[in-house]
Amino acid sequence: MLDIGSKIISLRKKHSLSQSDLAKKVDVSRTIIGNYERNENAPSVDILLKIAKVFDVSVDYIIGEGQLSTYDKEVLKRIEDIEQLDQDTKSKLFFLIDNVIQNYKTKQAFS
Repeated sequence: MLDIGSKIISLRKKHSLSQSDLAKKVDVSRTIIGNYERNENAPSVDILLKIAKVFDVSVDYIIGEGQLSTYDKEVLKRIEDIEQLDQDTKSKLFFLIDNVIQNYKTKQAFS
């Protein structure tokens, strides 16, 4: 079984929600949320979609499957926005990103 429970716990805590709060938002009982978090039961597709909407993440992110499962919707939205840019603007943006990443890695190496 997939470890959906730990992802739900992590997202719930990140958003400062109790199990009861999340249960209300997705229209299930607190006990059901607890069962999901302990991986005793897996949420249905409908409930997974509701949970994903509450936390503004993809279903892939919650189940930890798929190529983009490690990215939240904020990162994916930025990637989609970058895809819409013209090639010259993309090149300049990638140059900037590459420099920031290189600077970060250099700082890490000397820390």
